[in-house]
Amino acid sequence: MEFEIAGIFSRSVTIERNNTDRFETEEECIVNVNGKEYVRTKRNVITIDGLDPEHKYKVSVCSADGNDHNECAVQTKSESILLNVRSFGALGDGMHNDTPAIQAAIMGCPDDGTVYVPAGTYLTGPLFLKSHMTLWIDEGAVLLGDTDRANYPVLPGMVRDLYDNDKEYNLGSWEGNPLDSFASLITAINAEDISVIGRGIIDGNAANSDWWVDAKKKRTAWRPNLVNFIRCKNIRMQGLTLKNSACWCIHPYYSESLSFMDLTIQNPSDSPNTDGFDPESCEDVTLLGTTISVGDDCIALKSGKLYMAKYHHRETKNVTIRNCRLEKGHGSVTIGSEIAGGVSNVHVSRCIFAGTDRGVRIKTRRGRGERSILTDLFFENITMDHVHMPLTVNMFYFCDPDGHTEYVQSQEECPVDYRTPKVGSISIKNVDCTGVDASFVCAVGLPEAPIEKISLENINVSYLEEDKRVPQRPVMMDGFPEMSGRSIYLKNINEIEIKKVSIKDSADNDIMYENVKSALIDGLLL
Repeated sequence: MEFEIAGIFSRSVTIERNNTDRFETEEECIVNVNGKEYVRTKRNVITIDGLDPEHKYKVSVCSADGNDHNECAVQTKSESILLNVRSFGALGDGMHNDTPAIQAAIMGCPDDGTVYVPAGTYLTGPLFLKSHMTLWIDEGAVLLGDTDRANYPVLPGMVRDLYDNDKEYNLGSWEGNPLDSFASLITAINAEDISVIGRGIIDGNAANSDWWVDAKKKRTAWRPNLVNFIRCKNIRMQGLTLKNSACWCIHPYYSESLSFMDLTIQNPSDSPNTDGFDPESCEDVTLLGTTISVGDDCIALKSGKLYMAKYHHRETKNVTIRNCRLEKGHGSVTIGSEIAGGVSNVHVSRCIFAGTDRGVRIKTRRGRGERSILTDLFFENITMDHVHMPLTVNMFYFCDPDGHTEYVQSQEECPVDYRTPKVGSISIKNVDCTGVDASFVCAVGLPEAPIEKISLENINVSYLEEDKRVPQRPVMMDGFPEMSGRSIYLKNINEIEIKKVSIKDSADNDIMYENVKSALIDGLLL
């Protein structure tokens, strides 16, 4: 059983098995540490904790019968000091405000040190991390969000230099714009080399506060995320459970070199705008072995709206998502709609999408701008189980106050200018879809800026029984009809390539093309 070391920490390591299975295998494997059994699991991404700093270990993975075996040596990272938050006065009783004590431990932590949160429930407001530290939230420990928004600092959206009006400093963000927002429960700003690890829980406690009441109404500032890394680099999260976030759960912002592994992200299915993982204007991002079930998009890749792209441009690029299970969100992996800075080089593989409204969801619109180029998007070796619509691409997405205006929604060709977005190449390969409802593929480009290329290869699709299908609107644009069982709808696309695609039990059993310049179809079975 081949595997690789995915992450090394001072007291834990994460490994990833090398196979073709998606998220997990049918049979259990055995993970051994120094010759002793550590765990039996089907998961492809496995965290081994309970280790000591700066120690060498032999890690092996073998099949249950012991025949398929592989081993490697690994040394944990060093740790300068371990600081227990209870030594700083934290009570962990769920009633006393432990924010000052935990923040004191963080501020007192030297480089390469660890702040340790033992078992208990720690009522806290936002905590601010600093460079070169580890925050260890141990099994049985809960960081529980304060329900009083008065205890959350406000991060200004944009601060201008008093002497030079052209200089701007951005902190707060809301849906792609630099706007005042409350600080997150875990916040880091202009920091590097941070690890947040453990088997504990970060609980935003939003259901017991008023964050989800009038969620689209600004009250003092916009709702906080649960975890927010602002202009940071070399950030790692491992092993934790994150839940009940007031808004987006994990929001890396203008950051780089980010690794998130073996996490569990949970929000109620009816909680508003509680996306699971939303890197915005970030690069070199890896998400491994994570389970997400939320009230909005499980994963949404973003790069801001037009103002940020014009004056503070940064593309989201080099994103790897692998061995994840994405459940019960609006979209499994979404790109957009705040993507004025562009998104490129995205690789999603060996994942399970289960019960989401859409699998791969790309959404943009006129007004996102000429730097909004979405291209080199690769999705392969994926299982989509009862995903209503596996692939949707919508360049008429009716978001924002002007979303229903003639300019955004017109089906007539508009002049190409600084406001015109582009969608480049999208590749979907080796995908199995069961329980499809409305449509397998629905892609609508702009007449003045058609989608460049969509490639579909080695895909098996089967629909729900006809009496279980509910007509739905595949893409959120004005005037688009509801569908139930249409196979493929394509409009305003330069090139389509279809190879070895099998579609069964579609109600309409058809393909509709409109303004498609080139189509190569080889082995399409309806």
